[in-house]
Amino acid sequence: MSRRRTRIRPRRRREKPIKTSVKSGNFRPTRKGAGMTRKGVMAYRRANPGSKLQTAVTGKVKRGSKAAKRRKSYCARSLGQLKRSSAKTRNNPNSRIRQARRRWKC
Repeated sequence: MSRRRTRIRPRRRREKPIKTSVKSGNFRPTRKGAGMTRKGVMAYRRANPGSKLQTAVTGKVKRGSKAAKRRKSYCARSLGQLKRSSAKTRNNPNSRIRQARRRWKC
């Protein structure tokens, strides 16, 4: 009879997830544009190596530039989110999605 060998797997080190509260400084409050701050993006990238997450495109951009394309893409995506949200959220100018779209200049 041969003995069955059990393979011992090394334990994976679990990364602590980033804090999603406004208080932590990683996220912007709704009144200020409702998105991730630079600090939050850096924390996310530390926790997820290889991530390409970037902050919002808020300034003036040249037509056809990489930033302009990111903005156009975000605006198209977020419009879909806005359409799928409830009527209350859709019509509230202070909802997180509306504030974020305003910050991105959509």
